[in-house]
Amino acid sequence: MKKTKEFNWPVRVYYEDTDSGGVVYYANYLKFMERARTELLRHLGFEQDQLQQERGILFAVHSASVKYKKPARFNDELTVVTSIPALGKASITFQQNVVKDDVVLVQGQIKIACLNAEKFAPQTIPAGILDSLQQEFDCGS
Repeated sequence: MKKTKEFNWPVRVYYEDTDSGGVVYYANYLKFMERARTELLRHLGFEQDQLQQERGILFAVHSASVKYKKPARFNDELTVVTSIPALGKASITFQQNVVKDDVVLVQGQIKIACLNAEKFAPQTIPAGILDSLQQEFDCGS
C-alpha cells in the first residue's frame, strides 16, 4: 500500500459552530471538511468557481460516512487532515479526520463526483487536476 501525503487545514471553533450544550453541532464537521477540500484544490491552483466557468465542471458530494468519536468545543483549535485513498476517472475519495492535539475527534470518508456543470452528469476529471492530485498525494487510480 502506498503512503499518502496529507493536507492539513486549521479550523477554529466559533460560537456559531456549537449547539446549546457548547459542543460543535455534528453537521458542522462536514462544513469543516468541505472547507479543507476547497483549500486543498486552491493549494493546487484550482479555484472551484473558475473550474465551473472555464471548464464546465463542478464537484459534488456523492456519499459521506462519518464517525464521531469525541466532541470539540467553543474556541478549540482543530486541524482537518485530508488524504486521498482512492482516485478514479470521475471521482475522488477523501479520508478526512478532524483532530485536536493529535487526537482524532471525527473521521470522515467523503466521495466526490466530478460533474458536467450544465447537465449534472458524471464527467471525467480534467487531466491537469488528476495529475496534480496524483503528484501531491502519491495516489493512483
